[in-house]
Amino acid sequence: MKRYGGWTVAIRGGLVLSALLLVSARPAPKKPGPVEIALKAHVETLASDAFDGREPGTEGETKTLRYLARQWFDIGLSAGTNMPGNGWFAPVELVEREPVLSRASFMRGRKRVNLPIDSVFVVTSGLRSLVQDAPLVFVGQATSPVTSRAELAGRVAVMLDSLPEGLARDRAGDRAGRLLDAGALAVVTVLDDERGLEDVIARRRRAGYAVAGERIGNEIEAFLSPATAETLLAGTARPTVARLQADARAADFSPYLLGISGTFEATSRETRIKTHNLIGKLEGRNPSAGAVLMMAHWDHFGECGSAPAEDLICNGAIDNASGLAVMTETARILSRGKPLERDVYFLATTGEELGLLGAMAFAENPPIPLDRFVAAFNVDSTGLVPPGGPIGVVGKGLTPLDPLIADVVKRMKRKLAPGDAPNAYIRRQDSFILMQHDVPAVMVSNSYGDMERTERFMEDTYHRPSDQPGPWIDYAGMADDVNLQVELIRAFADPKRYPARASAPSAKRP
Repeated sequence: MKRYGGWTVAIRGGLVLSALLLVSARPAPKKPGPVEIALKAHVETLASDAFDGREPGTEGETKTLRYLARQWFDIGLSAGTNMPGNGWFAPVELVEREPVLSRASFMRGRKRVNLPIDSVFVVTSGLRSLVQDAPLVFVGQATSPVTSRAELAGRVAVMLDSLPEGLARDRAGDRAGRLLDAGALAVVTVLDDERGLEDVIARRRRAGYAVAGERIGNEIEAFLSPATAETLLAGTARPTVARLQADARAADFSPYLLGISGTFEATSRETRIKTHNLIGKLEGRNPSAGAVLMMAHWDHFGECGSAPAEDLICNGAIDNASGLAVMTETARILSRGKPLERDVYFLATTGEELGLLGAMAFAENPPIPLDRFVAAFNVDSTGLVPPGGPIGVVGKGLTPLDPLIADVVKRMKRKLAPGDAPNAYIRRQDSFILMQHDVPAVMVSNSYGDMERTERFMEDTYHRPSDQPGPWIDYAGMADDVNLQVELIRAFADPKRYPARASAPSAKRP
């Protein structure tokens, strides 16, 4: 019995010893390196509650820009606005316009059409807009070809919100804008089941923003439900929405008058917001060879939660404290290395969340002529994936930058993600504005090499109070992006690897 028990104990002891040996044989978790530690510190600072969600024109902006400017100065960057008296900070004035009054009335011949109060929503891009007793012309689904100016002049265009089968809404473009540009006094949209009037009101009653000095105009748009449209059409030659839809689908469709006139009025309240872009510069040995630009937006929404939730602040850790952190640590590494040939500008933009407005202001008033920038690299929403995965390019196939990007990735023993799925984000980030001004601009990141994870973030966390610092941020993946940005900028700052003539505007318009 004793030997049996001793044998049993010995076996158990051996099993325990084997288990201990197996555990000790496993590699210990890798300790974060200095870059990861610095990235984590940046994100936890910039996305802390103390920064109040980094809203432009608030104390949160002051804290954000003070923190970044101090970091960049300590790194060794110089002020990059190239404007005496401004140094690091390029002023940007934004105009906020919030809808106040919405009013519409209609006449069918000489008879007023009685509609329920608030059954039509009218909004203007200006301070006050008024259209009186204008005839309504039905333009179908208002895709292509564009209705002629002769058919629209002095009239209000009525279009269906629905689109031809197979045409996505983001591919249809700004249909109302095209009609207004073609001479329509206003545009009335007859909604369908996809977008209800309540949804449109909730979205369009939010304040709209523009850069001060930008032509805003006084265009009027109105929206009404199918039920309201039925009441309006009763007694006309086309008395139902179904009839309008059938007409719009006809191969030989052409616009026609509805026999209805309308009066529309809308007003807005205007507020001016003084904010700033932050611009730093790492001077190269040959500024005449052009410059490289790296950018990331610093702004977020302030508070975006709603009561009774306890957490109201939108901290914007991934979007975009992560980009600011990557840009800052990229600048640090570049400043410690061998001097580059070309200047490198570092731009932290304001108003990205309000419509890429800081990038617009930069493009209108750059520190050097825009055609001097041979390449621009945006960083937005990184830290979503672990290191080592494929690299995605937002802007792939749309600029002359692709060959050297591919060479850099190959030299790093990495792979580019196949396809162009990341281009779905081309219009949603700052580099799009520069592309519109013929600056070759892209966003290169491992986060966009894994679109499944990126889409999951967009669906679950994007623009919510839950986008805050935590263990879900992969700082090793962010450090991977830092290494990638360093190598990209070194390559494009070298005139031998990327001659200036190769950057001549040849980008395709997205």
